[in-house]
Amino acid sequence: MIFETRDEAELRAHLRRLREARIDGSMIRIDTLCGRLVQPTAYLLSRFVADPACESDSEHADH
Repeated sequence: MIFETRDEAELRAHLRRLREARIDGSMIRIDTLCGRLVQPTAYLLSRFVADPACESDSEHADH
């Protein structure tokens, strides 16, 4: 996870900064946790990371 907020405007501002920094948008995951009446809604930004097991499999595929 790279960012968490309860403010949707703050989420949008952070996403704008990521785009300005030329971060690949396809590598960003946005989760919205709906709190309903018990807790406020939270927005989470995460970055996808390659599975190291898949990378090691591909390194050994030709051996």
